[in-house]
Amino acid sequence: MRIPIPRRRWVRLLLVLVPIAVLVALAVWRTDLGVAGRAFRAVSWEWVAAAVLINLVSIVVRAQAWRIVIMQAMPPPWPGRRLVFSAFCVGLLANAALPGRVGELARVAVLTRHVRRRPGTWATITGTVFTHRLYDVVVALALVVYVLYSARIPDWAVPGLAIAIGIGVGFLIAGVLLARRQHRPVTEGLGPARRLLRMARHGLTVLRRPVPALQALFFQLIGWTAQLFAVYTAFLAFGVDPSIPAAALVLVIMNLVMVFPFWPGNVGLVQAAVALVLLRYGEPYGQGFLYGVGLQAIEASVGVGLGLLFLAREGFSFAMLRRMPEVTDVDIDEDERVERIA
Repeated sequence: MRIPIPRRRWVRLLLVLVPIAVLVALAVWRTDLGVAGRAFRAVSWEWVAAAVLINLVSIVVRAQAWRIVIMQAMPPPWPGRRLVFSAFCVGLLANAALPGRVGELARVAVLTRHVRRRPGTWATITGTVFTHRLYDVVVALALVVYVLYSARIPDWAVPGLAIAIGIGVGFLIAGVLLARRQHRPVTEGLGPARRLLRMARHGLTVLRRPVPALQALFFQLIGWTAQLFAVYTAFLAFGVDPSIPAAALVLVIMNLVMVFPFWPGNVGLVQAAVALVLLRYGEPYGQGFLYGVGLQAIEASVGVGLGLLFLAREGFSFAMLRRMPEVTDVDIDEDERVERIA
């Protein structure tokens, strides 16, 4: 039996927000409310504003890294910085508001609407997203190594970090091997896995060109560094004892928890993980949890806020974002049709 989905947008929004609010309320109820109240009263809003600004810088430079990858994968005319930034922000919104990694498909959909359709356009842009994520893996692996040598890592987090390193190295090897192979058109009759690999091979051109590859890596490094300082600045905002190793550990754990978003933003799970990490640095669980709430709110205020703005400009809706997997199949078929005509 299929449950009907309410048509009114505010009703659908309540259906998402109410369960999240209940989870957060239960988590806060389990914490020391006295500590929580003191933490909120002691918030330094100047540092909050600084953390928001630093997060904005991170998004801008990471979008520029993606544009460099796109410019190496596609012939001109290339999409402008504002268009790439718009698509990137819509992707951040989708990843934060919906379960799964729908945001990766959302930013491809936004960009595809504004570029001239050529054979394999969707496949090429999808490949650039994959390549852009590979740069995330490179910087994240370096950050994990730094954390292993400098931070007070909880015992429960060590296996997760080891698995993350293994998966990250595997993705890097796969990306390099795919980049070394010649581009081939997407053909009919391929299974889902082979079609995905064939699509991923498009957009990896930058990995064979040292100068643009280093430029993209530089911007990603700046973006992650800005995120690290945003976490550190949020320490100052919420009265947590500031420490670069602790900030690096929080950033790693947050990204590790967000790899598989089981529900929108993994709200509650992120805060619990951050609070448990900060216990090793002498912070009470309640204050650590409230810090996690504030940190995620700081990140969401930029990504989600800008994403909503650009989503409205594109004429998209949350219903369309939820249908991105279906739209992907349609666009892959359109790529194949254009390629056969060409």
